[in-house]
Amino acid sequence: MSLFKKDDHDWFLPEDVRKQLTETFKALKEPVSLELFAQSGVNDEFSDYTAKFCADLARLDDRITFARYDIPSDRAQALGVTASPTLCLNPDDYHIRFLGAPLGEEGKTFITAIMLVSLRTSGLSEASLSLLDPLDTERLVQVFVSPSCPYCPGQAMHAIKSAIARPGLVKAECVEMNENRELTEHYNVGSVPHTVFNRGEHDGLGLMPEERFVVEMVHLRSAEDLLKEGKLPGVEGKQTATGYGTIEPGAVDLVIIGAGPAGLTAGIYAVRAGLKAVVLEKSIVGGQVALTPVVENYPGFTAVPGKQLMDIMSEHARQYVPVHEGEGVESITVGDPAKDEPITVTTARGEYPAKAVILATGASYRKLGVPGEETYFGRGVNYCASCDGYLYKGKTVAIVGGGNTALTDALHLKNLGVDVTLIHRRDQFRAQKPLIDSVEREGIPVLWNTVVEAIEGDGRKVTALKLRNLMTRAETELPLDGVFMAIGQKAATELAKAMGVELTTEGYVKAGPDKRTNVPRVYACGDLTGGLQQIVTAIGEGSVAAMSAFEDISHPYWKK
Repeated sequence: MSLFKKDDHDWFLPEDVRKQLTETFKALKEPVSLELFAQSGVNDEFSDYTAKFCADLARLDDRITFARYDIPSDRAQALGVTASPTLCLNPDDYHIRFLGAPLGEEGKTFITAIMLVSLRTSGLSEASLSLLDPLDTERLVQVFVSPSCPYCPGQAMHAIKSAIARPGLVKAECVEMNENRELTEHYNVGSVPHTVFNRGEHDGLGLMPEERFVVEMVHLRSAEDLLKEGKLPGVEGKQTATGYGTIEPGAVDLVIIGAGPAGLTAGIYAVRAGLKAVVLEKSIVGGQVALTPVVENYPGFTAVPGKQLMDIMSEHARQYVPVHEGEGVESITVGDPAKDEPITVTTARGEYPAKAVILATGASYRKLGVPGEETYFGRGVNYCASCDGYLYKGKTVAIVGGGNTALTDALHLKNLGVDVTLIHRRDQFRAQKPLIDSVEREGIPVLWNTVVEAIEGDGRKVTALKLRNLMTRAETELPLDGVFMAIGQKAATELAKAMGVELTTEGYVKAGPDKRTNVPRVYACGDLTGGLQQIVTAIGEGSVAAMSAFEDISHPYWKK
């Protein structure tokens, strides 16, 4: 064991990061103990990184202590630690562990975990705490993550919060897949976040809403199965925990649904106009942009990672408007505007009676609809290169598509060391010329005039694609380890249709230049409305939608 003192070494963290963390740590209350376990010769570079990171944190604030232990050692044996590196937080009080260095997105998860442990608060909503009450047996929750996955921190935090809420029963482990290959392969992890409950009794793909996560952890069943059997527990006392950047459900002037570029911009403009607003996001802030490896056409940035760009936008927006991540909308009831009846937006955490609603729900990945796509989803079939690209280092994959997203993903995977081939149904790309030039320069092979007929596998994972050439009609088989779909998006119009909002023939929400829809007090902006579907246009539409809502709330046109 070795203990680090404040003057043991030079700073590892950059000065700007140290300043930010020093400010964050001012809110610390109770002591936080960080214990790192490492085995010589196993992931040494990641162990060293973690040691330097944690040592700096201990130097920044006396309430944080750091110790490093060997594997094997008496302490490692006492805690049952075998993976190298493993980082434990207050291991005598909680089972909160990071198996692998907290790199990239998981660095934020780690810092948030330190804050919650110090504050001795779980951060779970009242609804989630109520759903957690029936738990009376132990749960081990292992969340498999990658450094570049923007969805992973949210899922890992669900597990960590649950472990703080029920320290005697819930064990939370954030597992970095590349540093834990054997465990990753054992659970057949092919997409992240992938959550394994009780060593395989139940598992889940993707980022879940907090309440759903708790329900599935407690009952070890999917929410859909519980619902079908009428066993899905109700949520008593629907409300959300208050804190920085949130508001309790209740009357507001404006509800903005979706926290992509359009929704965040609408929030800024709405509050600056004097409206009381809230932004609700069922998943993560940033939408599709947060999953884009590199954005090269946003003014002011020659090239910027999509997640970084959305972090900047999110930080700006939160200075004005509460942004509730993980709070999806269940239903919207439109009252009679002539009688001043509100539009009531209902989530799992409560109701928001509002004077107006802006829909900025964006779009979701479009699927091929071929045999094997559903069967092997998360086991070789992927839709997010940023999330899952790290899984395929040194392996062979195909990307289906010929637009900007497909080429951007291909370049990203190539840069990660993935053997990638593009499959496109046409004889030329529909992408921007700089991307086309980059693909040619990198020598990424392209199968032109080719479609995927089926995705084949061995029952556990994808092994090949069955292809057909549209010109020659020849059928071939392409052996590979995975396939990424990049064939466009489908507008998320479910809420719009439920309210009677008119759609275009292409399936997008029909909105005028002022972003008004056919339903009074309901507005739409961003990818949901079709058109150019670029970040800059989404931002413009978000500002227009907010100002139209402000104008109509001030001078209701439906009353004239």
